[in-house]
Amino acid sequence: MPLTPHHDDSWLIPPRVQRVIATLTAAGLVASAGWYMVQGGLRGGLVHHDEAPAVDGAFTVNINAATAAELAVLPELGPATAARIIEHRHEHGPFTNIEELLDVPGVGPATLDALRPHLRPIRPRTAAP
Repeated sequence: MPLTPHHDDSWLIPPRVQRVIATLTAAGLVASAGWYMVQGGLRGGLVHHDEAPAVDGAFTVNINAATAAELAVLPELGPATAARIIEHRHEHGPFTNIEELLDVPGVGPATLDALRPHLRPIRPRTAAP
């Protein structure tokens, strides 16, 4: 008697069900590829981690109360300049007018012009009675 391996095919998926599974898998792959192409495909559309996205809405900050994180998102400012503004505020007290930002290293006239629309007016302090 020749030795032949014993195969138990009872656990396999029937051929008809295999075709259904293959058809559904192919349809899913086609749908995924279509979605990928609609979303931009190989053209890109990736988010650059090193560049902040453009801010759509107008926002303002109080230069005397803003945190370093709030200042760092302002145009022309980054984390280093924001830290220098906070340091200047701690060393010299609150800013009395927006032009005092020119005393901060890294803030020049062009930077100040870009910041103006995002800075709230500085109100003069009133003397305590």
